[in-house]
Amino acid sequence: MNRHDIHFTGTWRAPLAPDAMYGKLADIAEYPSWWPSFRSVRQTGERECEVVIGSVLPYELTFRLTPVVEDPIAQVLEAAVNGDIAGSVRWNIGPDAHHGCVARFTEIVTVRKPALRRWMPLARPLFQLNHALAMWSGQRALTLRADQAR
Repeated sequence: MNRHDIHFTGTWRAPLAPDAMYGKLADIAEYPSWWPSFRSVRQTGERECEVVIGSVLPYELTFRLTPVVEDPIAQVLEAAVNGDIAGSVRWNIGPDAHHGCVARFTEIVTVRKPALRRWMPLARPLFQLNHALAMWSGQRALTLRADQAR
């Protein structure tokens, strides 16, 4: 791993059936309607979209997201990412006896945006915090929607 690579993992628990969670996470076009960090999603091809995300820090990332794995039986979603960041993102979804479901997230990317690359060695902890806040906001929004739907 070089100094511009970053590896994020996380776990979401939500009061949803695993199939419902898979459906929410598979529908990337709808992310901006519930996930505050997703500023926009624009379809650019049959299986590709351009995504703009941002969180607390004053920068946005723009990238293309191309599905690689969409397996509703195994409840796995994986996509290639290419743009200001490049690499892959993956969700593994399963049942959770206490919450309904658990979704595990893995992102392995190289930061390619020049301004962020310059700051990466010093600002890595801030970038990690920014990502954690973005993920927290998504889990919170999804859980609130699930609670309201009950």
